[in-house]
Amino acid sequence: MKTNLKKASLLLTGVMVGGKLFAQSPDTTVSSANYVEPFSGGDKLRTWSIGIHGGMLSPSTFLVNMSRQDFRSPHENIGYGAYIKKQILPSFGLQADFLRGKLEGGLGQTNVASGNTPQSFSTDLNWSAALSGQFTLANINWRHKKGAIQPYITAGGGVIAYRPSIVNADGSRTGFSDGGGNIHKVYIPVGAGFKINMGSGINLDLGYQIGFVNGDNLDGYNYGMNNDKFSYAHVGLEFSLGSRSKPEMATYNPVNSMRTEYLRKTSDLQSQLNMQKEENAKLRNDLNTTNENLNKLSADTDGDGVPDMYDKCPGTPAGTQVDGSGCPIGKREVKVYVTEEDKKVVKDAIDNLEFDFGKATIRAKSYPSLDKVAQLLVDKNFSLKLAGHTDNVGSDAANLKLSKARAESIKSYLVSKGANASRVEATGYGESQPIASNKTAEGRQQNRRVEFTLY
Repeated sequence: MKTNLKKASLLLTGVMVGGKLFAQSPDTTVSSANYVEPFSGGDKLRTWSIGIHGGMLSPSTFLVNMSRQDFRSPHENIGYGAYIKKQILPSFGLQADFLRGKLEGGLGQTNVASGNTPQSFSTDLNWSAALSGQFTLANINWRHKKGAIQPYITAGGGVIAYRPSIVNADGSRTGFSDGGGNIHKVYIPVGAGFKINMGSGINLDLGYQIGFVNGDNLDGYNYGMNNDKFSYAHVGLEFSLGSRSKPEMATYNPVNSMRTEYLRKTSDLQSQLNMQKEENAKLRNDLNTTNENLNKLSADTDGDGVPDMYDKCPGTPAGTQVDGSGCPIGKREVKVYVTEEDKKVVKDAIDNLEFDFGKATIRAKSYPSLDKVAQLLVDKNFSLKLAGHTDNVGSDAANLKLSKARAESIKSYLVSKGANASRVEATGYGESQPIASNKTAEGRQQNRRVEFTLY
């Protein structure tokens, strides 16, 4: 009855825990839980653990027909033990086990030779020590960060120390020992079970183990020729040693780490893409604003060569000569000669000419030298050709527009200082006529220029 109740309880526990495991839904969130950088060393994981357990010791196993054993009625007793384990691989660890308890049974078989029929036996299992290999199964999970259950099997070898005694048919007791102490035998423990993760570094351990003893006197009685066996069904707790920030190697799921790494990189790439889109939108807005300003600067509704913003006489008829303010002037022709001094005035203006970055706005530093050029045009009635050039940074259309706007801006300034607009020609060539290589910063600086041709 006890055996059936024990088996039913273990089955019910497995069904309940298994139902919890399979009810889980896949986790696709980016989290550092149970995460270790893929292909990093074993020092990133916890590999040492200790465990304690208690359960039922019995001389019967599911492999044994009790009707053919020394004692046909097994009695269950409490057993307890502990272990320390070193996890060498995610699926394999070495475990040093200790076990202690008592084995009992009744209804002994009749010895044909002696006619003796023992009533019962009692064996003190004072200690057993074994080294076992534990193989963890199904610890790689493709759906969750880590599985709720880790099944395992164990096998090993060790030494068992025990002292049996028998109650004979007449009620007398016979004890057995090895020189007055424990009997020592080699035994092989083989088991299976599963562990349930209960938190960071804590596992509930449910297992069943069979001990194969190298001898037939575990119960102090030799009815047949078979080696004795015993079973131990236990429940216990396992505690991982080391930093709580490190996952356990036995429950660590490398698939989760690779998935987390992939999701993180995807998230980082998306963030970079969003930032680039915002930057592109800002550059587009700045370009539109620059284009609007350039259009305002170069607008000349009546076509007299004086931009509308400087034209004091709008609507001048086509072909009419105007002064710097856009108003008609009388025609005059004076033959002039360009001297070296005149050329120096123009060169100084070119050397001191500066614009705001990416714009056609003349900086105030350039005004004094431009004023001298304007006075030269007024005094000697010179003609002046302004040719704007840029480097190759930016689109062809934008560079052409900027070079034209800068030449027009200089013309407008000179006209505002009294120069004859009809004698000042402003042309933009963009990046089409470089005088140096655009591959270097120095070359690009030389290509950004306005040429003055005085005649």
